[in-house]
Amino acid sequence: MGTSRTKEKQNKIDSKSDCPCQSGLLFQQCCQRFLAPSSTQTATQPAKTAEQLMRSRYCAYVLGNETYLLQTWHPKTRPAHLNLNDSPNRWIGLKIKTTTLGQESDSIGTVHFIARYKTNGKAHKLEENSQFEKINDHWLYVKGDFPS
Repeated sequence: MGTSRTKEKQNKIDSKSDCPCQSGLLFQQCCQRFLAPSSTQTATQPAKTAEQLMRSRYCAYVLGNETYLLQTWHPKTRPAHLNLNDSPNRWIGLKIKTTTLGQESDSIGTVHFIARYKTNGKAHKLEENSQFEKINDHWLYVKGDFPS
């Protein structure tokens, strides 16, 4: 598994705050349970659906948790490392548009989402169809396609 070449940036979110994935739940009731707490630990609980993994990966970007992102990336497409420390992006919102398959009983799934972020004060959006595959009861991000 790849590791980051730089010290991992860890932004903080209070457990009793709203989850950054905008599920409507508190962080402790939503994505916190999936995220690897540090670079030496794995997630406390695997995501049961592709959408849960998508939401938790979004939170990992918000938190700068490169370890979790790499752990939940499919080995065939996983980069050797990430460098979120140098990213000027500040993630500000997630909207799940549709989910196709990706349930507990499925082995593949797709999540169409829009993530909003700011770079140097200017707002942007990222729209993607993320593909997921479940291997050994763990959902993994495979790749994303960008609709026109």
